[in-house]
Amino acid sequence: MKTVGKIGAAVAGLAVVGGAAYGVTHLAGRDGGGSAEQRLGAKPGAAASPGRDAAAGATAGAGAGAGAGATATAVPDGKPFTLVGTGDIIPYPSIIQRAADDSAEKGGYDFRKILAGVKPIVSAADLAICHHEIPYGRPGGPYTGYPLFKAPHQLADALKDTGYDSCSTASNHTLDDGYDGLARVLDHLDRVGIRHVGSARGAEEAKAPALLEAGGAEVAQLDYTYGTNGIPLPDGKPWAVNLIDPARIIADARAARAAGANVVVLSVHWGSEWQTAPDRQQLDLARALTASRGADGLPDIDLILGTHNHVPQPYEKVNGTWVVYGMGDQVASFYEAEKARGNMSSVPRFTFAPAAAHPGRWEVVKAEYLTQFSDMRPPFRVVCTSCEAAASSGDGAYAAADREITKAVMSRGAAEQGLTRATK
Repeated sequence: MKTVGKIGAAVAGLAVVGGAAYGVTHLAGRDGGGSAEQRLGAKPGAAASPGRDAAAGATAGAGAGAGAGATATAVPDGKPFTLVGTGDIIPYPSIIQRAADDSAEKGGYDFRKILAGVKPIVSAADLAICHHEIPYGRPGGPYTGYPLFKAPHQLADALKDTGYDSCSTASNHTLDDGYDGLARVLDHLDRVGIRHVGSARGAEEAKAPALLEAGGAEVAQLDYTYGTNGIPLPDGKPWAVNLIDPARIIADARAARAAGANVVVLSVHWGSEWQTAPDRQQLDLARALTASRGADGLPDIDLILGTHNHVPQPYEKVNGTWVVYGMGDQVASFYEAEKARGNMSSVPRFTFAPAAAHPGRWEVVKAEYLTQFSDMRPPFRVVCTSCEAAASSGDGAYAAADREITKAVMSRGAAEQGLTRATK
């Protein structure tokens, strides 16, 4: 059960960063107008953020001279909060069929049972972030797998039920069903009340992060991908998918700070598929982004969560900031023996607490990971392999997956940097 309310508020005004103006105002709908469902205003019944008025005041002055080093506004009575991330959700045809078989509704799709094994972890976190890899097809299908994915929109309902607050949506498969498929995903995430970032239905929406709230902190999530498998961006819609550009990422992070964000989390779709070790792009980009500092000397980005690689990759502190190079696929079904690692993934869990030396900022005070496994034995289910129940089951496949994931996660010295394995 969530213990902290989440508020997705967009702060009026422009943040001037590096000579450019970045809108952090209302978000756009499909036709570029304001979206009442996305990041604007509080969730029904949510309490006001204690930093809301202060953040708005800080932003009001941003256009009058807030520079690249604009700092987050101090928030009174801040509390620690937990943030969980999970890897790529890729419903292959066999998984879609499983969802159909699990549905009590004729012609329906129910993904909730598939994700039930990780729901306790996700729903217990104050903030939970998924990676929504693929587009939705038209209602009723057809639904397809590789190379051009299309999934049922009922996946959004299961993600909400599992406890996700926000999802990154920029990937190499975002445009598999063109702009319409992209828009369907965002429409249905809006419908169920999940924030999203990485793809957009309008230019203004593309400029803004997903804004969340936990522990009194405003948390901004950014998201970018290395490409879209050669599918060109839709005509007249160059903003449809966020592409990796280090200068833009830093500028967007600074704009989010100037608009009142206390924590900036970067989701990024990058790296080489099936490779455990981070590649040169990942290493170089991680170093550059974590080295970036505002005028106050504090990091522009507080955490990096990587996706795309299909397999678990290492965690590492780079320039003092945690980088998860790749979580691996959370929902996938690889039958080939040589691709068995594609059914394994890690679940990073970071505890943020107010930074005593830097009012208005939160910092990671605890770094953990859990392990999970897409168990393809009927019925297909995603299982937490490091959780106590799975560990005590004596299942050899789960124990082997846990060891394999742990080996990858710790392969760049994360244990010495304070990362620990969690069991619940």
